[in-house]
Amino acid sequence: MNAGERMRATYEFKPVDHLVRREFYIWPEAIERWKAEGLPRDYEEQNLFNYDPPGMVDVGLSLGWCEPPFEPGYEDKTIKDEGDTEIIQDVAGRWLRVFKGRRHGFMPDYIRHPVSCMRDWEEEVAPRLDPADPVRYTTIAGACAYAEECRRNENVMVRQGMVGGYMYLRALMGPEDLLVAFCEQPDLIHAMMRRWADVMNKGLEQVQRHVELDELAIGEDICYVKGLLISPDMVRSFLLPYYQEVIGNARRRQARKIYFNVDTDGWAEPAIPLYLEVGMDIMDPWEVASGCDVVRIGREWPDLVMTGGIDKRILAQDKDAINNHLEYIIPAMRDRGGYIPTCDHGVPNDVSYENYLYYRRRLCELDH
Repeated sequence: MNAGERMRATYEFKPVDHLVRREFYIWPEAIERWKAEGLPRDYEEQNLFNYDPPGMVDVGLSLGWCEPPFEPGYEDKTIKDEGDTEIIQDVAGRWLRVFKGRRHGFMPDYIRHPVSCMRDWEEEVAPRLDPADPVRYTTIAGACAYAEECRRNENVMVRQGMVGGYMYLRALMGPEDLLVAFCEQPDLIHAMMRRWADVMNKGLEQVQRHVELDELAIGEDICYVKGLLISPDMVRSFLLPYYQEVIGNARRRQARKIYFNVDTDGWAEPAIPLYLEVGMDIMDPWEVASGCDVVRIGREWPDLVMTGGIDKRILAQDKDAINNHLEYIIPAMRDRGGYIPTCDHGVPNDVSYENYLYYRRRLCELDH
């Protein structure tokens, strides 16, 4: 069974020779730590962590993920030097207070977002989200041709990612001002979501002229440790109609089934029934610290494909803790099907090289 066949079988809840072997991602700081602890330079060539070859190829059209797909993006620049910290403007137009010389491994202090009112939106931000801008599509034919070649030669699945509506709105307004705007500026929210749908519809239409998709994935992050960051009524009013349009249009353009994947941190269970309303097939990464238990949730939602659920905190403990955690999850989820084991977010640098090697080895032993 090759990697593409294994991925497809997982999505279809069919038997596999072993579970898909990949990782969510690894912090660069963790890799640097591991190098000091003996990680060889050619660890990728050696496939030291026993990953499968990619079972999916991403078309890679810029439709956003954690930020809106601005064209052009804002200038990444320093606004103010504060000594140990500095205020910067990022490519999404946000002002952030960060540690000087660091952009990763901590939560920045968000000072300002690009939209506070309709005037900001119409004059400054909306022009950067023009779905007809030809610059957006200059590389699309080549990228789609490559994806189709990979599918033809290796039977991999073809994926396109995009920023989810909540993540998009939060990046434009900030989480607190966004909550107020849902109540006080609903016309602004709908104007921004109408443009989101226009950008996604146009982009996916361009992609699907060249290649049929297998997966459409959104970066959403709509949950936190206690559940949804906005109410179910707000989700249904301000997000789901636009999702129904975009996903429905994408599915109507082709005969091949499109799987819909939702990525959110936090306690994701309250979001499951909402996103099932618009045809969700897959959810990840099931953050354990927020109470997500893939074994229990997998029993409650037996038709949902699940990726993630391995507690990054346990990987930083000892081998007994890692083994107990994997013995709880892997046999049960292997028997259930529709599961890809990965860390429940990026592997951080408090995980030792020895522990990560043990985790990968033990995972492979348990997943046959």
